Amino acid sequence: MHGMISGPPEAATKTIATSRAVLLLLVVMTGIAPISLYMLVPALPVLATNFGSDISIAQMTVSLYMVGIALSQLIMGPLSDRFGRRPVLLGGLALMVAASIGCILAQNLPQLIAARFFQALGGAAGMVVSRAIIRDIYERDRVASMISLVVAALMIGQMVSPLTGGLIETAFGWRAIFYAITIGAIIVAVGIGVALPETRRTRGVGSSFRRDVGMLITNRAFVGYVMCQVLASQIIFTFAGGGPYIVVTQMGRSSAEYGAWFATTGFAYLVGNLLCVRFAPRHSLERLIWLGLGLQLCGSLLNLLWSVTGWNEAPSWLFGTQIIVMVGNAFVMANSAAGAISIRPEAAGTASGAMGFLQQGIGALMSQFGAYLGGHSATTLPLTSAVLAISLLCACTMIFVVPRREVVVSEELIEQAEEEETGMM
Repeated sequence: MHGMISGPPEAATKTIATSRAVLLLLVVMTGIAPISLYMLVPALPVLATNFGSDISIAQMTVSLYMVGIALSQLIMGPLSDRFGRRPVLLGGLALMVAASIGCILAQNLPQLIAARFFQALGGAAGMVVSRAIIRDIYERDRVASMISLVVAALMIGQMVSPLTGGLIETAFGWRAIFYAITIGAIIVAVGIGVALPETRRTRGVGSSFRRDVGMLITNRAFVGYVMCQVLASQIIFTFAGGGPYIVVTQMGRSSAEYGAWFATTGFAYLVGNLLCVRFAPRHSLERLIWLGLGLQLCGSLLNLLWSVTGWNEAPSWLFGTQIIVMVGNAFVMANSAAGAISIRPEAAGTASGAMGFLQQGIGALMSQFGAYLGGHSATTLPLTSAVLAISLLCACTMIFVVPRREVVVSEELIEQAEEEETGMM
């Protein structure tokens, strides 16, 4: 019968779910691509100087890397549903290792940029497949908390990766960064080969990529959860795009001060994920999404109010209320992602990949949009208005697109009702 799926035996699934080694692997496989992205950022001026090129060309080692991440999620997710989680992860990491060696051997910037693209294409397999694995081994109501836990640990790694990359470049040169990435990818691949069993659920008869995609895009709940998650992520991209121009250009503060203030929003997002880990086991993901949406709306509305009154001309007001937005944002993103990949568990990789692709692809445009708003205005009002508009759209998807959960009448419920009726007679 189509739609029927099976996975690892229940005892085996519980063993996998409680394994600290598997949890650690989920963190590192999720983080290896974004950490590799941020490690190279401090070395961009050195790359431009060494290769005698403009900094904007060196910046392409970052921008095309992000394109590689987006495309990888679109490709690797369906492949993991078709061939399994382990083969796709190991194949992606093998590509990352080969591309990292190519980065080490690069003799000019075009070669380095091309190698970085393939490095992202392979490394980002962990980002999409890790969400699918979480859905494979955890119940629906625990998926959000596990995603939040992985993201929280990942953010700590992302916070220290630019510093790590800067220290490596200063001590050993920029090529040493890619030696470190290569070694890291090999270690992660060995860990997957040794400690991570295959978790993919058996596909139903007649299942195929085309059928999975067709069923997902025609499912209101899936579309709604994905829209909610993607829109919530655009708050981050928009604010990050416009923030530097507002703080440095409009407010006349230093870039270092902007970096310190922006770090507070990252810390708030981390706190939100940790709170989600704590609350998720006791509350439905829909309730937690609404909690996050409420915080997003309250914070963005206050920020708009401060812009109208002129109080937002100081970083403390701008970022103080943005902290509220980011705590709520963590709840919305983790739980809506959990909802999206739970619609069709045997196609969790495809669902995760589509969501990640849209998030990254639209995010690149919204980052530019935020930069335009921040760089072409004299106040914070355009940026805070955009953040409020996105928050409202995010809430509208839950109101008008995601259907209310309905009770499914199963054979067990019918038998229970018949027993109760017999007892009353």
